[in-house]
Amino acid sequence: MRLDIYHTLFVGISQVFLGGYVMMLIDFRRPVPLWRKRWIFMTVLVVCANLIGLLFFDFWDTYCRVGIWTVTLPYILITIFCSRKRDFRAVFSIATGLFIGCVGTVISSLAEPFLGYNEYYSLAVRTISFLLMFFVLWRFRSAYREMLVQLDRGWGILCIIPVVMFLIMMYLINEFFPVDYTAAMMLSIGLMAVCGSAYYLMYLFFEHIQKETEANKERDILKLQLSALRSRTEAVKTAENFIRVERHDLRHRMQAVRELVERGDRAAALDFLDDAQKRLDENKVFHWCRPPVLDAMFTSYFSQARRQGIRVEAKISLPDTLPMEEAELAVVLANILENAIRANVELPVLERKLRCKVVGVPSLMIEIINPCAGQTLFDEEGLPMAKEQGHGLGVQSVSSFCRKYNAVCRFEQIDDCFRVQLVL
Repeated sequence: MRLDIYHTLFVGISQVFLGGYVMMLIDFRRPVPLWRKRWIFMTVLVVCANLIGLLFFDFWDTYCRVGIWTVTLPYILITIFCSRKRDFRAVFSIATGLFIGCVGTVISSLAEPFLGYNEYYSLAVRTISFLLMFFVLWRFRSAYREMLVQLDRGWGILCIIPVVMFLIMMYLINEFFPVDYTAAMMLSIGLMAVCGSAYYLMYLFFEHIQKETEANKERDILKLQLSALRSRTEAVKTAENFIRVERHDLRHRMQAVRELVERGDRAAALDFLDDAQKRLDENKVFHWCRPPVLDAMFTSYFSQARRQGIRVEAKISLPDTLPMEEAELAVVLANILENAIRANVELPVLERKLRCKVVGVPSLMIEIINPCAGQTLFDEEGLPMAKEQGHGLGVQSVSSFCRKYNAVCRFEQIDDCFRVQLVL
């Protein structure tokens, strides 16, 4: 029995790089390490089955005709199954890897006349081209991974480019190359240039959306800071006006206390002073924490909650220095509190309540609990699903914050209470 070592290496090396490309681009289901291992295990089984056929059973001629069913289709199905976004986003990741495989094949075919048509030299060129494309794809990876979260539509259209190019390239490589090498090579290079330009335009498009998203985030932060500063300024102004009035009335109050003392009515004098003290305590400016932006944010949203008839129970304990940008944490908390207030407003006044607990030592831990009407639906990642179109952006902001700072966030509903916990 003759062992087909060359074609086994040819397919094996190609599949190793394809797997690396897909792992760079795919967004695995949670927990990521578990689903990544499952993906690797299943794809290795598929690839090894084909490699055994190539090595021992002279499978190459058949593989050229049915490889799309024995490798490509199982790859697609396994990746969709293990992907967090089981739609055209997973297909786009695989199609991109397949197109890059075709690029490596064309480059190695282009080098064959210069290498004396030596199979192993051609394989070496193919491997080097795969390695170079790996670094190109690595540059594309960051913007693409952000788009997986930010872009929900249009992936089917984007898939057309790599899928069509892959099918055309496969036809040229398997059918047209043996007939007219020069024409097939020129056509292949032209298609590669067109598809490469399309990918570059996609990359620019992804970068544009990413920059726009960052700009919107900065705008939201500035908007929150301005709103919180305005709220704090109004609170200070109200307190100053109250103190001005109290200072004006102080002479009359002292006179009243003096009269009560001269009459010997100490109890009435003390009650009078206690009442004045309570009035001062009720109107003093309260600080929830030392970080100024967070302090202003808590003041703004807790005041808003009280105006809606929501009872607020808050315990805030934060250090002066935080392990993240203060403004980013303020935006996250603002989104959670806004959702909690919105859920409370749907309930009768007597049932409205908001509990907020934030501690910064030994690690940052946040817990916000509010009653809610109806049952909340969660997706497979445990994130609450928006009930109306255009809602749910706050949850996306929290999820993005957790990914950036490697935080853990948990949403859950127990009976009629909704709880959010965040640990960093």
